[in-house]
Formats: sequence, C-alpha cells, structure tokens
Amino acid sequence: MRLPSAWVIAGAAAILGAAVGGGIATLEAATRPWRAGDFVVGARAPTGPTPTVDVRETQFAFGTVGVGAKGSHEFVIRNTGAAPLELTKGATSCTCTVSDFEASEGGSPGVKVVPPGGSTKLNVQWRGKGDGGPFRQQASVVTNDPQRPQIAFVVAGTVVPTYKTVPTFITLPKLSTSSSEQATITVFTFGKEQPTVDAVSATEEKTAQFYSLASTPLEPAELTAEAGATGGFRITADIRPGLPIGTLRQTIKVVFRMPEELIAEIPVEGSVSGDLALAGKAWDSSREALLLGTVSSRTGAETSLFLTVKGPHRADVRPVVREIVPDTVKVVIGEGKPVGSGNVIRIPLTITIPPGSSPANHICSELAPAGKIVLDTGHPDSPTLTIPVCLAIVP
Repeated sequence: MRLPSAWVIAGAAAILGAAVGGGIATLEAATRPWRAGDFVVGARAPTGPTPTVDVRETQFAFGTVGVGAKGSHEFVIRNTGAAPLELTKGATSCTCTVSDFEASEGGSPGVKVVPPGGSTKLNVQWRGKGDGGPFRQQASVVTNDPQRPQIAFVVAGTVVPTYKTVPTFITLPKLSTSSSEQATITVFTFGKEQPTVDAVSATEEKTAQFYSLASTPLEPAELTAEAGATGGFRITADIRPGLPIGTLRQTIKVVFRMPEELIAEIPVEGSVSGDLALAGKAWDSSREALLLGTVSSRTGAETSLFLTVKGPHRADVRPVVREIVPDTVKVVIGEGKPVGSGNVIRIPLTITIPPGSSPANHICSELAPAGKIVLDTGHPDSPTLTIPVCLAIVP
C-alpha cells in the first residue's frame, strides 16, 4: 500500500485547522459580543427603566479672570428618565476642579445619585494662571445613562493681570530739599470684586515722615483708560520739604483686597538737590556716594571732598561731624571760602584712613552696607547731611 506524501498531509491539516478555528470563532461570536474600545458592539438594548441626562448648558463664557484669582460656575444636571441617575467625576484639565460628589442614598462613595425627576448642581472651579491670555478649561462627569455615558463641561475666558500699576515706578529727578512735590499712581484691577484698600505706607523708615499718602476709588469713566479693567483706585503721594540731599529711594506699599489680600509695591527713585552739593575726585555723583575702594591698613589712604553751599543761608553753614562709620575714618573740615563772585562758598573736607586702621567691610552691597559720614550743617532747610562711604579696609 502506498502512503500519502508529506504535501498531502500538510494540506489536509490546514483545511482541518481552518474548519475548527472557524467553528470556535462562530461559537464565541454567538455567546460573547465583540468590544471596540469603550463601546459594546452587538450588545442588546437595555431593558426596563433607564436614567436620562438633561443638561441645558455645558459651556460657560466667564469673560476675564485675574492671574491667581479663582472663578467658578454652577451647571445644572437633571434626570428626566425613569431610573436613578448616577454621576461620578471624570477627567479634568490641569487647573479645573469639580465639586466633590458625596455618597447619596443608594449610591457608593464618590457617586452622586439623582432620582427620576430630580436635579443637582455641578460646581466647576478654576484659577487663572500664567501671564495672561485666553483659557479653556474642561471637566467631565461619567453617568449611567446608556445614551450619554459622559458629559464634558467647559469654561472659557481670558486671564488678565490681577492688577496693573500706572506708572510702574515713580521718578523724581529734580526734587529740591526745600520744595514739595506730588505724585500719583493709578492701580487698575481685573475681576468681579471691587478692590478695597486696607493700608498705604512708605516702607523706608528714614524718609517715611516726608510722605503723606492717600487712596481714592476710580470713577467708572476712568476705567476705560485700561482695557478689561473692572475696578481700581488712585494713590496720591504728597512729598513734603526736608528730604536729605542725595539719592532718593523709597517704596510705596499698598495692601488691598478683591477679596483675597494683594500687595502692590511702587518704587520711588530720584535725586534731591538743594543749596548743598558735594564734589571731589572720589565722589560718584551717579551713586551719590564717596568711593574709597579697598584700602590697606598698612599704608592707609587720604582723599579730599568739597562741600559747596549757595543760597541766602550760605554764610550760616558751618559743618560739624556728628557720626562716622567705620569710626577709624577721620574727617577734618577746613575753612569755607567764597568762589567767584561770592555767591557760592566751598568748604574742604579731608577724609583719612590712618595706617593701622581696623579691618572693615562697607563696600555698599546688600551684605556689606555703606559706611557714612554724618554732618550737622547749620542750614535751616538741610540741617543734616549724610555722606555714604563705600570702602573696605583690609590687613
């Protein structure tokens, strides 16, 4: 008897395998429906009563929200079906949250049950982030409504600065020690709440006494000057005579609420001039300081400074040293002499760091503040003159 070849056996096995596999597939299809992703294909329609989601609004245009400010909106979800509607929180975007669902009667923790004919409110909250610009946030809710298994709620708007100061800083380049000055700052705010000013102050204690500060709310017509502004106030700074001659540095601090507490700080910079002025090789007029640099205690150093005086009280100025920091620095005040026609008097000051002085660090940095020479001048408008000194004494 002749046996079948290998090719015949392989062919018969393939046919038999296909027949068996097809039969198994047919049996599985009849007993188990296919699934594609999250949706059931070929599943039977639900029998009996079912819930029905009814949402009239799924998007809300908020308008503007300030950077760092919170916003919220309530969406209403109704159940118009014949069975309880179960709601659970789904995915949300990074800055958007939904109110927690508490367990209801007949529900599990984290599940909100809405009875037939009932309704519930969904509170969507978000916070303005970034530097500004349009935003669109989304929060989703999962339901047991077979026709609407998920609802996406969207809030959109524009993130704007919480507040804006105009100008951002105050410059007073020609302030006189004998005259007064007034400066104003407008603070525009953005958001639903109107600002309430709690306090306005000058933070630099040495010159705070020369500032009178007040705030007044902006009129509605004034808000049109800044696009998107919904509120604001104006700060008025009245600067009285008597500021010390030299560089002016101050900060106006405003504490206000809308309703969260916010702080605005407006720098004040300038230069105060008067009948007194300083000049000399080591005098830096841009920094309003005496720059002595690094001095060796072995050799010491010496420089000259000149105090010039003009005005009707020039003859009354006879400087006297009140204080020196560091105290190893020595100051000798010479005799004042008229210059030119006599309208200006020049008084020489000799500043010496003697050999053997103790080490000191006053290089005019944050960690090493400036030293100083304080003079009582005798001038009625500028009775005290403080000269900042930048120096380091090393062995």
